[in-house]
Amino acid sequence: MHDMMPRLAAYPFPAITRGKLETLQVNLGYLCNQVCLHCHVNAGPKRTELMTRETVDQLLEYIDAQNIKTLDLTGGAPEMNPEFKYFVTEARKRGVHVMDRCNLTILQVEGYEDMAQFLADNQVEIVASLPCYLEDNVDAQRGKGVFGDSIKSLQQLNALGYGIEGSGLELSLVYNPQGPSLPPPQMALEADYKAHLKEQFDIEFTRLFTLANLPIQRFGSTLVSKGEFEPYMQTLTDSHSDDNLAGVMCRSTISIDWQGYVYDCDFNQMLKMPLAASAKAQTHISDLLSTDLTDGKIAVAGHCYGCTAGQGSSCGGALN
Repeated sequence: MHDMMPRLAAYPFPAITRGKLETLQVNLGYLCNQVCLHCHVNAGPKRTELMTRETVDQLLEYIDAQNIKTLDLTGGAPEMNPEFKYFVTEARKRGVHVMDRCNLTILQVEGYEDMAQFLADNQVEIVASLPCYLEDNVDAQRGKGVFGDSIKSLQQLNALGYGIEGSGLELSLVYNPQGPSLPPPQMALEADYKAHLKEQFDIEFTRLFTLANLPIQRFGSTLVSKGEFEPYMQTLTDSHSDDNLAGVMCRSTISIDWQGYVYDCDFNQMLKMPLAASAKAQTHISDLLSTDLTDGKIAVAGHCYGCTAGQGSSCGGALN
């Protein structure tokens, strides 16, 4: 794995500060049933890092102390953590809106047959990866058979009410490009997705998020190996818009790793960039129970241009 930090440091990014903290994005571990080229956490079936019940309880304590509104669960496949259902249930008891970043295929894996029903019962918003609506493109990026299993899962979720207008069960799909290019305009692509999936598979969904691939971890290493890192960074920096700075997710979100350590965003977590508002090299969630992070500095580097290039992108899709 190439060390990205020296390369990213060569592209200074504008200073930004945090607004009101509303969302905890929690990585429950790197265990996953897939191995995707663009995965920025290098997740896979052989990874053993998983959040424990003790750390989950510390996060619930933080949610109570800071009156957090949204819990955004990611991985790996977050559902593969044995504490997933406990965490979701406890958060929902507190009236917290829960999002599950689901790879869809996990719903077809033996042992997870009841997961879709559990998510519906707890009114969990599903944010699901589907990098294209064409089978060949998806399987090339994510593995053979992934598209077929994803379609089965989407049909299963629709049958439970997910993505159906008026059901209250939100199903968002996530698109990311296959290589070092910016995503196309979100609204136009969403219309294409909706038309194709409805016509071909009778699938409905709530909205589409378009995300740029960030030049870190597995994807960043691939760029370096192919000599495409600098050209891609040039694409991102040339397309940067200051207008997108106000909407980047790190302004209202903090990211927590599987051990409970806190970062300014999910991508900084993968680069091991410590929380800028703390003097410590590593800040644990249990250290922040009474800390107000509003107006605190946010750690930035060249990869942040992935969130401000073009129409902008974050875990919530295009910014404008």
